[in-house]
This record gives sequence, C-alpha cells and structure tokens, in this order.
Amino acid sequence: MSASAEPATAAARPAGMAAPARRKRRFRLAPRAISWLQVGPLAFILITFFALPTATFLVVSFWDYDRVGIYPDFMLDNYVELLTTPATYRVYLSSLKFAFIVWGVTLFLGFNIAHFLVFHVRSSAVRTALFLACAIPFWTSGIIRTIAWIPFLGRNGAFNQTLMGAGLIEAPLDFLLFSPFAVIVTYIHLFTLLMIGPIANSLSKIDPALLEAARDAGASRWRTMVDIVIPLSKTGIALGSILVFTQVMGDFFVVKAMSGGQSASIVSALATEIQAMQYPPASASAMILVVFVALMVAGMMRVVDVRKELVR
Repeated sequence: MSASAEPATAAARPAGMAAPARRKRRFRLAPRAISWLQVGPLAFILITFFALPTATFLVVSFWDYDRVGIYPDFMLDNYVELLTTPATYRVYLSSLKFAFIVWGVTLFLGFNIAHFLVFHVRSSAVRTALFLACAIPFWTSGIIRTIAWIPFLGRNGAFNQTLMGAGLIEAPLDFLLFSPFAVIVTYIHLFTLLMIGPIANSLSKIDPALLEAARDAGASRWRTMVDIVIPLSKTGIALGSILVFTQVMGDFFVVKAMSGGQSASIVSALATEIQAMQYPPASASAMILVVFVALMVAGMMRVVDVRKELVR
C-alpha cells in the first residue's frame, strides 16, 4: 500500500519541483539550563576548593584536642582563648601595620606607573614592552624573589657596600635586613604589580576627550587628576587594594624570612599551631582570619561597587 502510494505521489508532483526537505528537530536547551551549564564549572571549583575546606575548618574549630589527637565536640573554648589572648591582638596589629604601609606605597607607585604607561606612552608596542618589564619579577618564584633581597640588603650586601664605597656612610646599616623595613620592601617588590594591572585597566577605559575638554575648560593637571582621573579609576584602585590587602594578610614566608623572627604575622602564628598539631585552635584562627579579611573586602566593596563598575 505505501510502496504504490509513493510512486503515485511522485507522478502527481509537477516536473522540476524538488521534494520537500524533511524538517530536522533541533534540540534546544532552556535558558535556565544554559545558565546553569555556564556557571557549573566555576561553581564546582569554588565548592570543591573553597567551600568544602572552609566548612571543614569551621567544624574542626569547635572540636576538642589534646596531645594524642582531636575529638569531635561542640565547644567555644578555642574561640574564647583566641579572642582573649593579648598575643592575638598584637599579631593582628602587626599584620595590619604591614598591610596599610604596603597598601599606601603600592597605591602611590602603582597609580603613577599605570598613569605613565596609559597616558604618556604613545606607542602600543612600547607600552606592551613596559608592561612585560613590570611582569618580569613574576617569572620567578616568590620565594626566590624574597630571598634575593638578603644578599642585597645584608650588612655586607651590595647596597651597604655601594653606600660605603661612595663615602655616604662609614659603617654598614643594620636596619636594612631582618627588620620590619626589609619586610615592607619585599612586600612592595612582590605586590606592586597587583596594583598596576587593575589601575591601568581602569585608566585605559577613560575617554581622552574628557581630558581634552578639561584642559580646554582651563582645569589644571591637579584638578583634572582629582575630578576626572581618580574618580574614573576607583574600580582599579579598589581591585588592586583588595589584592594587596589579602596577599599581605595571608602571607607567611616573607615575614618569617625577612624579619629574622622579630615580627609575627597571623599566618605564622597559625603555622606554629599546625606544627604543634593543635588543629582545632588553628582552625579557629583560620576562621577568624577569613571573617576579618572578608569584612575588610566588604568594606572596600561598600565604597566602590566593583560589580557595577565592571559591567560598564
């Protein structure tokens, strides 16, 4: 029946008319499913490498411990002991001191370097080469870059020898190495690029016509900087500040290597507890640090709505 009907249909079709193409059904995902597929990989990474470890620290921070091991329990002794110990506040004040000093210096250097690269270097090839030159220190390990300062700042290091050779000093300067000065210098060397990148990205989005209009209106360079450049680069300043603050607050090696044991950081105190196998107090210290840094970042986000600025 069907075999005879098909030739009859073909005979009834006019000559030269092609057979109608069969419609192929296309499988389309719902917009909601597409959104979930887009955020799925990032959500998996955040849950696996951030949320789950943080939840583990939170649970263990309430456990009990002794010299033998740790025991599941729910107790607040770890937090009470941590928050009532004067050493905790000294360590946080020390880390905050380093963070604010490094933030101020890196902001000054990063903004000026980014401003020079964006507005004063006309050639894009030269600008790219200078950006790569700024990134050269990141081609090596942070540990190597930190240790490299020891022979330079040491009592018999290159810097002291240069000053003595020039007749500027008679004896080597002792404060250059194994001191808070050495820690701050190393931090500035390590993290200035973290401030240059975001600020340069924000400055590159400023329309040059705005600067020309300000000059035509008689505005000085200072007024142009204060009223136009800085407000329009606040997103980069906020992002760079967040990067620098979090890196300094979470550092361990620089303080240990460059201060000679004279300064302490939050993470160094936490590492000491881990080495002593005091995991519940260490977990409590980690949770306090996470909350503290999160509050600092939230405060910066309140000043500058980074998400709103990035979508412009």
